[in-house]
Amino acid sequence: QVQLVESGGGLVYAGGSLRLSCTATGLSFSNCAMGWFRQAPGKEREFVGYVTRSGGLTYYADSVKGRFTISRDNAKNTGYLQMNSLKPEDTAVYYCAADYNVGAMRRSDAKKYNYWGQGTQVTVSS
Repeated sequence: QVQLVESGGGLVYAGGSLRLSCTATGLSFSNCAMGWFRQAPGKEREFVGYVTRSGGLTYYADSVKGRFTISRDNAKNTGYLQMNSLKPEDTAVYYCAADYNVGAMRRSDAKKYNYWGQGTQVTVSS
């Protein structure tokens, strides 16, 4: 059974930082590309970022570029989303996602990911 378990969410003041983790079991993590998405209340799920299987390439949404960093440790079957300079508009439930077949060209399409975490709440207070 495939599981992606996220951790690290919480409440932080604007300008602060959080690091989310996503640990995978039941799949060959190093053979999966990984994406991060978020969903704010009343809004659609939106793409945050993507990392290739090796971790060698990353892509980000314009709204988080320069503030968020995605990384992964395949030896630990874990991906990370480091979030700095957080803003109130970053408040959302954050999800990690993985798939064997999602390439960089389709990185922002949530439908291309078969495996999802349960989500973790990030709240940024002003």
